[in-house]
Amino acid sequence: MSDLILQLKNASIFQGGSLVLSKINLEMNKGDFVYLIGKTGSGKSSFMKTLYGDLPLTEGEGNIVDFNLKTLKEKEIPFLRRKLGVVFQDFKLLPDRNITDNLLFVLKATGWKDKDKMNTRVTEVLTKVDMNTKGFKFPHEISGGEQQRVAIARALLNNPELILADEPTGNLDPQTSIEVMEVLQDLSKNGNTILMATHDYALLLKYPRKTLKCDDNQVYEVVQRKS
Repeated sequence: MSDLILQLKNASIFQGGSLVLSKINLEMNKGDFVYLIGKTGSGKSSFMKTLYGDLPLTEGEGNIVDFNLKTLKEKEIPFLRRKLGVVFQDFKLLPDRNITDNLLFVLKATGWKDKDKMNTRVTEVLTKVDMNTKGFKFPHEISGGEQQRVAIARALLNNPELILADEPTGNLDPQTSIEVMEVLQDLSKNGNTILMATHDYALLLKYPRKTLKCDDNQVYEVVQRKS
């Protein structure tokens, strides 16, 4: 099997008929960590939405975790998303249940049946983000940084081939942002493939990785200067 996780060739992204990003060319291999940067409104979220099937790819070619984005059918989208882990800026945890039940809900929704295996998997992913002692707490009882750790744990549940992190530190203070980034860095070191949209340039300086910039309807690689 190829190590190629994501490939876009001359892909253009549209939102409601308007061109957002034009002629994107990108390859990501297993284990890569890539930043997607750009001002608010530059197309980062539209880029991400195209990758997880929220926006159709109508122009150019796109393959992600063995799915063809150009020919992706509505009924295939849930199966695509099982191979992706998506981390949102606003956590998207269910407020009416505790952390453990938030994660069990996702496992049930994605077809897990064995309760022992489900509980074991929840413990595994919470341990990876150092939240295993907080499973009984409700989202409102933990900090924003802890909620984002839980959101990352949720993204890991089905062993995703690619993690899409859309502004994961956008609602966090600088110190908490660093703590969340450390979690993502550790996942990367353990072989996870991560594409992270951000406008937090301080993180790019602290954790330099390949960086793509959305600007003026284009996506291009930015070469970071060595300090």
